Amino acid sequence: MADTQTTGTAINDPKPVSPLQPVQLSLDDTFQFRCHKGIPCFNACCKNIDIMLTPYDVLMLKRRFGLSSREFIDRYTRDYSMDAHGMPGLKLATKEGSRECVNLTPEGCGVYEDRPSACRYYALGMLAMRKTGSPTDEDSYFVVKEDHCLGHFEPKQQTVREYRREQGIEPYDEANREWRQILLKKRSAGPTIGKPSTRSFEMFFLASYDLDGFRAFVASPGFEELFELEPALRQAILADDEKLLAFAFRFLKQVLFGEFTIPVRKDVADRRRELLKEKVQRVEEEAMRRRMADEDLKYEDLE
Repeated sequence: MADTQTTGTAINDPKPVSPLQPVQLSLDDTFQFRCHKGIPCFNACCKNIDIMLTPYDVLMLKRRFGLSSREFIDRYTRDYSMDAHGMPGLKLATKEGSRECVNLTPEGCGVYEDRPSACRYYALGMLAMRKTGSPTDEDSYFVVKEDHCLGHFEPKQQTVREYRREQGIEPYDEANREWRQILLKKRSAGPTIGKPSTRSFEMFFLASYDLDGFRAFVASPGFEELFELEPALRQAILADDEKLLAFAFRFLKQVLFGEFTIPVRKDVADRRRELLKEKVQRVEEEAMRRRMADEDLKYEDLE
């Protein structure tokens, strides 16, 4: 099963074929589809997956398994780059030597109640788009028809809205909305923003996927020294995963785009900038000293 939220055709494919049907649907448009255990193709889509995980997917799955974020990431995901700049992302792991989902069992999905949003959407595709000059993004929906899938021949009609509600998609989309907006802004404003620094990528990964690590970061003395958080807010986000995730997206917007919604103590920030400047200067002076020493060595044998 392809990632039905972001499915596209490679631009270098000589004969591009996409499972997306080129008909844009609204929430109240209808489509025909039904998947159930009695259908001959049951589980076929789970044997050929390419599923991008969202932050809320990771949260729900690591909670289901009773694992820390890092443990879940190491056991059940694989890294990939979301764009040409190397924006870090996660995909659901497959069983060794195959493209079969790591959570697939003979009875079906082993994590069905907490399955990722891409699995919930299937056989729909969702694409978030932002028109030029618009401050908000708009969701569009498409039918995904893969050759193996017989669910499209089942006699069941429903609206996109009904299907989203039936599959439990709405809370996932709501939890991930700010994160998707971050990705959309990064892509649409790429030339203006430029390539984020390595440190920015590290913070993106931490805040998006390693929620336990991000919690430790927010709880650290250094974070408390730099950022002015109301005690009640600090306590709430450290105690509640969903609130912490929402705060993580605020933090990412501040780090990546300079959208300052988390107050910073100016005196601390100024002092840190000065310390960083001094550190950079020391590194540059040491590099210069080494270059000069290397040049001296070149001429030692000539004396």
